[in-house]
Amino acid sequence: MGVDGRLRAVVCLAQAMAAACAPRDSVRAAARGARVALDGSFAAISAWERERGRLRVLVNEGERRAGEEEFPDDESYPVHDFPEVTEFLHERWAGGGGPHAWVESAVGDRPGRRGEALRRRGRGTCVVAPIVLSGRAWGELYIARDEGLPDFDEDDAEFATVLAAVVAAGLAQSERLAEARRLAFTDPLTGLANRRAVDMRLDEALEEHRRTGAVVSLVVCDLNGLKRVNDTLGHAMGDRLLERFGSVLSLCGAMLPGALVARLGGDEFCLVGVGPTADEVVRVTEELCARAAELELGEGVACGVASTGDPIGLVKSSRRLFRLADAAQYKAKAARSPKPVVAGRDTAVVRLADAAQAAASGERRRFRGRG
Repeated sequence: MGVDGRLRAVVCLAQAMAAACAPRDSVRAAARGARVALDGSFAAISAWERERGRLRVLVNEGERRAGEEEFPDDESYPVHDFPEVTEFLHERWAGGGGPHAWVESAVGDRPGRRGEALRRRGRGTCVVAPIVLSGRAWGELYIARDEGLPDFDEDDAEFATVLAAVVAAGLAQSERLAEARRLAFTDPLTGLANRRAVDMRLDEALEEHRRTGAVVSLVVCDLNGLKRVNDTLGHAMGDRLLERFGSVLSLCGAMLPGALVARLGGDEFCLVGVGPTADEVVRVTEELCARAAELELGEGVACGVASTGDPIGLVKSSRRLFRLADAAQYKAKAARSPKPVVAGRDTAVVRLADAAQAAASGERRRFRGRG
C-alpha cells in the first residue's frame, strides 16, 4: 500500500469511528480499520486496567482462532506477562522517546509471551502500538499477520503509531459522547436516572406490554421531611438526605431484575419495573418504606404504586400510569401511611386519578374555548 493508499486508510478509519453509535461499535471500527490499513489478518484493542494490573481485551477482529470471541466477556492478561508494555509505555516514553509501536515475531527471541502467543495461534508476526489518551497510556492496538504472509517491518511500526493516534482521538470522542449521553439521562446529585430516562423507559415498557403482556409497574416516592431538613440544618444536609435515600432506592430496586430507579426532581423519586409481578413490586416497595423510615434524617417516604398487573383499567400511555401512581402516592402522603398505597387495590385511587384527568381535560377545553 503506497502513501496515498495509507492516507485513504487513515481517513476511512477516522470516518468509521466517527460514524459509530456506541463505544462497542467504535472499538470494533478502530480494530477493523487498523487491520485493513496494515493488511493484517487479525486485530485486537485492549485497555490497560491499572487497578487490576491487567490488559483487558475489548474486541477481537478479523480471522479469529478458537477461544477468541469478537467481544470477550473477560479475556485479560496480567501485565507482568507482557513486561514490554510498561517498558514502552513508561520507561522509554518518560525518557523522551514518545509512544511508539514495535514489531514482534513468532521466531524472535524478545522476552515476554508475544512470540509464544503468535506461534500458538498460527500467526507469524504482529505490531503493537500504544494508545494514549489525555497524556496517559490507555491501552494498546495489536495487529497480526498469519504465518506465510510478509512480516511487519519498521515502516509498518511507524504507520501503526499513526493509526494508534487516530484510534486514540476517536476513542476520546466516543468517551466524550458517552459521557454526554450519560449526563443527559442522569440526575447529577444522586447518580440515579432522571425524568427523561424514565419517560423513555416507560414508553419502551408499555410497547412491550402491548406486544407481549409484560407487567409494567411504576412506583412514585415523595421523600418526607426534606423541607424541614433544608430549613433547620441547611441544604447541604438536605442533599445528603436525598443522596442517602437514592442509595436506599437503588438497593431496593436491585431486588427487581431490570428495574430503573430515578429522581424525578426535588424530593420526588420513582422506580420502573418491567416483568416482575405486581405483588413483587409491592413487596419491594414495602421494604423501601421500612428502610426509608430508618434513615437518620427525614421522616420516611410516601409511596404510590400503579401496575398493569392490578385492576387499573387500560393503560395506553405513561401519563395514565403516572396519574395513577401519583394519586396513590398523594393518598399515602395525606394518610402518613408507613406502607405504599396501591392503585387498583385501593379503588379510591383510580377514582381520584380519573377525576384529576377529567378536571385537566375540562381546563383544556375551557382554555381552547376562549379563543
